[in-house]
Amino acid sequence: MGTYVMKFGGTSVATPERIQNVAKRVLQEVEVGNKVVVVVSAMGKTTDHLVEMANHVSTHPSKREMDVLLSTGEQVTTALLTMALHQLDVPAQSFTGWQAGMMTDDVASNARIEQIDCEKITTCLNEGKVAVVAGFQGIDHEGNITTLGRGGSDTTAVAIAAAIQAERCDIYTDVDGVYTSDPRFVPNARKLAELSYDEMLELAHLGAGVLHPRSVELAKNYQMPMSVRSSYEQVEGTVLKEEVQMEKDLVVRGVAFEGEIVRLTVYFSEAYMGSLANIFTTLAKHHINVDIIVQSIIPNASPTVSFSVKKEQLEETLNVLKEYKNTLGYDYIDHELELAKVSIVGSGMASNPGVAATMFDCLFRLGIPVKMVSTSEIKVSVVVPQEEMFKAANALHEQFELSKAAVAIEN
Repeated sequence: MGTYVMKFGGTSVATPERIQNVAKRVLQEVEVGNKVVVVVSAMGKTTDHLVEMANHVSTHPSKREMDVLLSTGEQVTTALLTMALHQLDVPAQSFTGWQAGMMTDDVASNARIEQIDCEKITTCLNEGKVAVVAGFQGIDHEGNITTLGRGGSDTTAVAIAAAIQAERCDIYTDVDGVYTSDPRFVPNARKLAELSYDEMLELAHLGAGVLHPRSVELAKNYQMPMSVRSSYEQVEGTVLKEEVQMEKDLVVRGVAFEGEIVRLTVYFSEAYMGSLANIFTTLAKHHINVDIIVQSIIPNASPTVSFSVKKEQLEETLNVLKEYKNTLGYDYIDHELELAKVSIVGSGMASNPGVAATMFDCLFRLGIPVKMVSTSEIKVSVVVPQEEMFKAANALHEQFELSKAAVAIEN
């Protein structure tokens, strides 16, 4: 017997029939005597439809009202799943994010959890009921409904698991684990039996959509055992933990990629030591996430600072920089669209020199231009033309023999 948190994504609850299947999956845990918290996402494409409706009635819907609107999707799922559990004679109670005690900061559409008052969830579990919680949402200190950003239900699940000291948090989705790359676009991708928190965190930040990055952050911080599993098949998934069993030749563990990247370049007439800090402090205050940064100061040439953002934040980024142009002291800005980021990740890279050189040589031989580079101990990211993204990802997957390495782990 134990306490478990089970999180089911949008595809897993996309139809009433799938919700009934989830209820049966929860029943299996209840029947062996476990206490269960279930965290759910909105059904299928519900969130996309809500966004579409908002854009139909308003060209610039306020972020506060978008949070109010989008939070309804998960509430529908909680009610339906609770009804499905009742149909199976499983006592259950549904909770919105705020009913579950999910307190966040006040950053609309991308809030962070600050604390959880678990009293109602704990009472529900002690009464022998399943607690069905709406993911992705909470409430700030002013009583405003907030949402945690796309994929935020993962974060809700891990946060609750840590708060109630659950034995494990399982993320159920339409794939049966974490793969060496996205198998929809890299046919030779293979499932990994295990990954370290750090590797998964890098992959999540770099475009692997299987987990929300902050959920992995929380799991690492609280050492919460976590796994990614299939909603449809009774098979072992991918386990996330602090240290993993490494194959001696498995230097790179995964290839991630993300499209719709924009490179902005800020030009100055002369070098100003405060400009770099001022630019990124200003953008951070407006909650704009900047990724790869490259500064260039060359004698007899105009100093420049280049950085990348997601295309969805381009307009807001340009508006902020224009608003503060006099303070920041730059001359002008230009930007380049139709770019993508392709990355290799692996904890073995830290002790194996030459991995980046192998990556660059692979891309060079294919004639794929590298426009920006970012590195850490366990990852190398490059910005390339978007039209080359899948070609680059498949080539790097083959270059580092990830399909063969993954088979070795599973066997």
